[in-house]
Amino acid sequence: MAQHMWLRLVWISLLHNVVSVEHEDEFIPTIHGQCVFPFWYRHEKYHDCVKLNAKHRWCSLHSIFQGYWKYCSLEDFAQCMFPFWYRRTIYWECTEDGEVFGRRWCSLTRNYNMDRVWKFC
Repeated sequence: MAQHMWLRLVWISLLHNVVSVEHEDEFIPTIHGQCVFPFWYRHEKYHDCVKLNAKHRWCSLHSIFQGYWKYCSLEDFAQCMFPFWYRRTIYWECTEDGEVFGRRWCSLTRNYNMDRVWKFC
């Protein structure tokens, strides 16, 4: 009986350590490194810094999230991609086309028609 209890305690402590390490990797930022765009996180593809499970925007340091990430500074946010294709036109700068309120925007990939990722300029 004592041996079974001892084995159970060892198993629980090992399981706790594995879960804790996985949790730490996901929620403790890395100080050095560059954001990688696009990156995959939990089966979703992201083209810019995100605010998921955090108070501030962050990015992955690998194209497939491996637990290494950092908070985004102004330099880290995804940049406009020029030229980009929108509808039947190639744009070399931000545009107001297609934006209801006339705000200028740009694509974050070369082909907006296919990827549909953008940001305001």
